[in-house]
Amino acid sequence: MFFYLSKIFWALMAPSNFIGLLIILGAIALARARWRGARWFIIPAALLYTMFGIMPLGLALLRPLEDRFPVLDVAKLNPTGIIVLGGGVDETLSKARGTIELSEAGGRMTEAVALARRFPNARIVFTGGTAALRGSDITESDIARKLFLSLGLDERRLTFEDKSRNTHENAQFTKALVQPKSGEQWLLVTSAYHMPRSIGIFRKADFAVVPFPVDFTSLGDNRDYFRPSAEARLGLKHTDRAVREWIGLVAYYLTGRTSALLPGP
Repeated sequence: MFFYLSKIFWALMAPSNFIGLLIILGAIALARARWRGARWFIIPAALLYTMFGIMPLGLALLRPLEDRFPVLDVAKLNPTGIIVLGGGVDETLSKARGTIELSEAGGRMTEAVALARRFPNARIVFTGGTAALRGSDITESDIARKLFLSLGLDERRLTFEDKSRNTHENAQFTKALVQPKSGEQWLLVTSAYHMPRSIGIFRKADFAVVPFPVDFTSLGDNRDYFRPSAEARLGLKHTDRAVREWIGLVAYYLTGRTSALLPGP
């Protein structure tokens, strides 16, 4: 139930969708000649569009998430295995085109391959089913398998968990699959903005992992707070991503799925 409610809630409350809803309501009010009523929708829509689309609010919200865990020195690592969270491939587009298509979080996949080559004895575990509400006959794991094999990784090193629909299930199902032992080092590879919630979920599942953040969006300096977006769509995308993650942190904490409101090192 949590999975379905979260999808429906976000479809309605994503900042970009919410702005669009305000514009539609304003247009309806104008069509009915309700001028005063229309301004209660159109003016907030214009203000929110400016704040979220043009001003760097999205990056400012992403920055503390992406700074929460440091970039690691790979020379100091000796992983037993490398866990790659789903979200880095687009299974729907890949199926439609008969190709291997990465998503905007494709850095998870490319970094996983780089780590696999650097640590040839490490086990590679990809965890990701499908997040489609109606399910799908193809999963992220199916596309990840094709990608990893096409890039030359040994199939004997690869493990795929293809039932999970969100990060909570990623942690639960992956732990049951790999059965980690004391003294082992497991890297967790996911987008930097998603790392705090992911670490909290894995800690709650009693699965000790080492955070390996990738796929950064913010620059890490003052430009994140003062530089307007070159395109409004980019600002809206950054805001959607940040707001979704902050809401996710609160929701997962309140429902007992994470170990802390904002997990840190």
